[in-house]
Amino acid sequence: MTTTPATAVSDLDFARALTLVERSVVSRLGEALKAEGATLEEWRVLSFLGDGAGHAMTEIAEFALLSAPTLTKVVDRMVSLNLVLRRVDDADRRRVLVFASERGNEALGRWTAAVEQEQEGIVTALGGEEAALLRTLLQRAWRRLGS
Repeated sequence: MTTTPATAVSDLDFARALTLVERSVVSRLGEALKAEGATLEEWRVLSFLGDGAGHAMTEIAEFALLSAPTLTKVVDRMVSLNLVLRRVDDADRRRVLVFASERGNEALGRWTAAVEQEQEGIVTALGGEEAALLRTLLQRAWRRLGS
């Protein structure tokens, strides 16, 4: 993959510029989590399950920004690592709910600390005021354009 010089970013179309920033942030967070033995997808799943409630796979997939087949693979791996548990929903026996295990909750604490530290580095690189403005603009854009 070739890299785009920083000076050329201002000449890029809007979608490309957003994609380059997103890839940079995801890469940085991914590296921070890799050092903890995790992936960004696993952290997203556990961060959603951290509320202690069980969630259906469709809810988790939407939150974690994953397709159903990809989420199934991620959850299968997390089950094998004893990070999450699957249980039949007592209210609807046709549904399976996923819960964070005790080990998963412990991992979530470590992984979230790594993500927060990397996010602080990203904010520092952008500048606090610009990072806050970017977050506000992205949230506003999502509300207006949302899926």
